[in-house]
Amino acid sequence: MLGSIGSAAAVAKMSADQRIAANRSEPLMVAEHAQPFVLPTLGYPFDALEPHIDARTMEIHLTKHHKAYVDNANKALEQLPGLKNLSAERLLSNLEVVPQSARMALQNNVGGHVNHSLFWELLMPGGSSRPSGALADAINSTFGSFDAFKSTFSNAASTRFGSGWAWLVAPRQGGLRILSTANQDSPLMDNAAPVIGLDVWEHAYYLKYQNKRADYIQAFWKILNWDVAGRLFASVR
Repeated sequence: MLGSIGSAAAVAKMSADQRIAANRSEPLMVAEHAQPFVLPTLGYPFDALEPHIDARTMEIHLTKHHKAYVDNANKALEQLPGLKNLSAERLLSNLEVVPQSARMALQNNVGGHVNHSLFWELLMPGGSSRPSGALADAINSTFGSFDAFKSTFSNAASTRFGSGWAWLVAPRQGGLRILSTANQDSPLMDNAAPVIGLDVWEHAYYLKYQNKRADYIQAFWKILNWDVAGRLFASVR
């Protein structure tokens, strides 16, 4: 009993970095967002995805919704100096190091920042319209065909009740998996690296598609940059 108490006390005195090192919970994503978090630029005009996603939606989505996640995450972390050296990805992969009182705020807002930063990259115009190489092989091996994959992913996106995301992820143990998450929950919370993510919050599509989420999902396949997805998959293989 005394040994257990001593061990617990030692863990409690560890810094967040030390506890993460002890648990070996390294984020699967290679690119990491350091604190303080900064709203990214799109790298392309707001109207670049027309007619599939309208310019006004893109502008509001980035400068209002994404900005709110960045601002709220930074505000919450100002009160937690012991976490200042952790990237967004490390925080999401190790939420147990965050005090319970702040955990939900960081889960929502750091998750929102990471999820949206990835989303903008996946929509970068000019990429391949179909997967190739190792990612194409993995999709065919896992789902049987590209069309079967698209159908399964689209179903995950369309059946996510309320707000959330649909994902193609690479779990730590290998392979590929399709899942959906509520709100701004990140696959990193479950030791899975995102390869493709689709935002199905209404703010992502309502100005153009209103309640027709299925039409928005079909439009996503016309603008998804498979070169970016392929690089994400290669980075965690």
